[in-house]
Amino acid sequence: MSEKVLSVVIPCYNEENNIEEIVRRVLASPIKNKEIIIVDDCSTDGTPDILAAKIKPLVSKILRHKVNGGKGAALKTGIQAATGDVVIIQDADQEYDPMEYEKVVTPIFEDRADVVYGSRFKDGTRKGYLSNRLANWFLTKLSNLFTGLDCTDMETCYKAFKREIIQSIDIREKRFGFEPEITAKIAARKVRFMEVPISYNPRTNEEGKKIGCRDGFRAMYCIWRYRS
Repeated sequence: MSEKVLSVVIPCYNEENNIEEIVRRVLASPIKNKEIIIVDDCSTDGTPDILAAKIKPLVSKILRHKVNGGKGAALKTGIQAATGDVVIIQDADQEYDPMEYEKVVTPIFEDRADVVYGSRFKDGTRKGYLSNRLANWFLTKLSNLFTGLDCTDMETCYKAFKREIIQSIDIREKRFGFEPEITAKIAARKVRFMEVPISYNPRTNEEGKKIGCRDGFRAMYCIWRYRS
């Protein structure tokens, strides 16, 4: 596994309070051969200054959008810039633990899977706030209805892909519609899909969580739009 390279794509928008810490955690993660790609989606706070002054020497690439495009747009930019064998998505907040990369990407490194989702719910525990859990449960069930996948956490951040698979997919959604879109498109390709349980430390809207009701309705639309 040490010969493989992991590309970590970090989309960020106005994360001046989190970006240094999440980069530190990514650097400390157990997989040593990795490239770190940060896409600043036109942040308006101190994020660009922190990236330039403190983060740039520590990571492989920092890309910046001139116009805010949304998470999906930032991911599209970062994914296309990746050169590693496997690509994993890492949000810039601290809800997900980079120390768990190994359990997510090992099935791909060992050629037992093509795509792996880190599920917050696979081990039977209930992680996160009730309203978010219910919304995720509903959207995941609805997605499964159209994709045929036995997925427990379609909305998870921790999605890992063989690079050639994710780079060959045309990502159209610019915001959080990325999650149902990419799930539908990998299901349509009949790739080897797997989930592994992960931990989760949810943050509140007051702490900077950016997903809202509008994104939930968009997700439902995307599930229908990208159905096979």
